[in-house]
Amino acid sequence: MSQDPAGPTGLRRTSPYDRGVIDLRLVRENPDLVRASQRARGADESLVDGLLKADTARREAVKRADDLRGEQKNASQAVRTATPAERPAVLGRAKALATEVKEAEEVQRAADAALRAAHLRIPNVVAGEVPPGGEDDAVTLRTVGDVPTYDFPVRDHIEIGEALGAIDMERGAKVSGARFYFLTGPGALLEFALAQLAISRAVAAGFIPVVAPALVKPEAMEGTGFLGEHDEEVYRIERDDLYLVGTSEVALAGMHAKEVLDLSAGPRRYAGWSSCFRREAGSYGKDTRGIIRVHWFDKVEMFSFCRPEEAQAEHLRLLAWEEEFLQALELPYRVVDIAAGDLGTSATRKYDIEAWFPSQGTYRELTSTSDCTTFQARRLSIRYRDEDGKPQTAATLNGTLCAIARTIACLLEVHQRPDGAVHVPTALRPWLGGVAELTPGMTLAAGVPPV
Repeated sequence: MSQDPAGPTGLRRTSPYDRGVIDLRLVRENPDLVRASQRARGADESLVDGLLKADTARREAVKRADDLRGEQKNASQAVRTATPAERPAVLGRAKALATEVKEAEEVQRAADAALRAAHLRIPNVVAGEVPPGGEDDAVTLRTVGDVPTYDFPVRDHIEIGEALGAIDMERGAKVSGARFYFLTGPGALLEFALAQLAISRAVAAGFIPVVAPALVKPEAMEGTGFLGEHDEEVYRIERDDLYLVGTSEVALAGMHAKEVLDLSAGPRRYAGWSSCFRREAGSYGKDTRGIIRVHWFDKVEMFSFCRPEEAQAEHLRLLAWEEEFLQALELPYRVVDIAAGDLGTSATRKYDIEAWFPSQGTYRELTSTSDCTTFQARRLSIRYRDEDGKPQTAATLNGTLCAIARTIACLLEVHQRPDGAVHVPTALRPWLGGVAELTPGMTLAAGVPPV
């Protein structure tokens, strides 16, 4: 089979069927592709050799255990047909083989564990089209909307939110510590309005709405790729061996673990609402003011299960829905293609949408969408049946429709007015009692939809 030209990362543009599929067949047959992906990510290439070594050791252990079990079966049969003179020797051999089989099975169990550990250390294979580089090397694909200008001193979202009685950082810190907050009055109403708008638009697009658990078992967190090198970002409840999710993606993926889905009618899509928790380890000094980078926030997340050959098109659909949502909020933004070294463990490709923050004079991430190909589904054993009725590994994709706290921050800044009021986008008004703007000292009843 001929190969496509290499993409920006030096990886060949593989077909949608095999791109990013971290199964042992891919590693055995094309280790150089996986090594190239590791280089593109800035990850350790030697992990590929470690996986191949563990795979060989495990296959040798399986063969030895199988061979010994075969000998043990023959020895057992020989006992039944042995003459009295032969019986002691044959019995001795059968007992010795039984001991060897137990030892070989223990070696196989250890080899299985070593193979799994080596397997889990390798992230998804980067798509060939992904830009090379790290956090600062994302490529802007398009810019939408005009950056606003103001003929008055621009205030940040905390100044605006405090004047509106919408955000209380001081009491949030008093109750819970740094990077926690209260949304009060119009801030709380904005939270509910954004959640309602996001869910209603998702349902209209065919998504099944889900209120997802915020606590999950280790298998769900590991299966979606959020353990390992991401351990420091995750809150763990040690007493119960549960994890607080950083996104409902974890629960939505785990919901169908060890199941065979019916994807004959197309992708299965969910819109999950949950509270999200992130330790933000290693981010100290970044956005310490306000509610842009916090330890807790609520989010509406899109999640899709589909056939692998549908994944690339589905990825673009998720991106389009995210763009439509930001356009409804009247926010200027740009779409960026994330570089290989800044991809998460599970993603083969990721697009971010960065909205304009006037107080910082720059675009900041507001939503993202990732194509995880079969990486998560393989770990979680999520399958579908192909046209021949054979089970195949599904693909999974995720996309943030609305990270509510950060979106509130952006709305307050972009839509600020010189008198302290904040313009309410037309799409949000039905969920805010029809008000066209939020004003300091406004009567809350004016922002509540009628019963």
